[in-house]
Amino acid sequence: MFSGIVEEAATVVAIEKDKGNVHITLKCSFTDELKIDQSISHNGVCLTVVKKEGDTYTVTAIKETLEKSNLGLLNPGDKVNLERSMPMNGRLDGHIVQGHVDQTARCTEVKEADGSWYFTFQYDIDREKAAQGYMTVEKGSVCVNGVSLTVVNSRDDRFSVAIIPYTYEYTNFHQIKEGTVVNLEFDILGKYISRLLHFRED
Repeated sequence: MFSGIVEEAATVVAIEKDKGNVHITLKCSFTDELKIDQSISHNGVCLTVVKKEGDTYTVTAIKETLEKSNLGLLNPGDKVNLERSMPMNGRLDGHIVQGHVDQTARCTEVKEADGSWYFTFQYDIDREKAAQGYMTVEKGSVCVNGVSLTVVNSRDDRFSVAIIPYTYEYTNFHQIKEGTVVNLEFDILGKYISRLLHFRED
């Protein structure tokens, strides 16, 4: 379980394809604190540490993950947002994030606003999935590349988020431009509520 509060934007140092899987090796400041089998959010995707060597560690993304996320688009030098799992006695500074990416979206606009930034993202809408909570709502929560954010200008197939300078600098949002593909995880609470309403209607 995560909160969408990114600890660090790690650097991809190597990509190795292995049949339908991809092994991703990254470098971050807290590699020495990691353990094999530990779960970490990578751009919002929960992956397991499978190897440590010096100041780098490796995770493996399987075919299912690659099809639903942007991890298959990574190249050496790219930045990846990291978050270790939330301690049970910790504060929930963001919102409840599972690390299970629902789908990707594409950035359609980046607009600077006197020291902050507005990013607009568009995604493929599935009416049946939207009825189950796979959508955004105005002022609700959404997880973009592992970052917990508040939705503004929510539409059927797009939404915007406002990014403060700290988030812009310390996550990979500073690398996002028009056309960049990002990972989305919609709010789990919205999914549960939509599901319960569906059963009540039946």
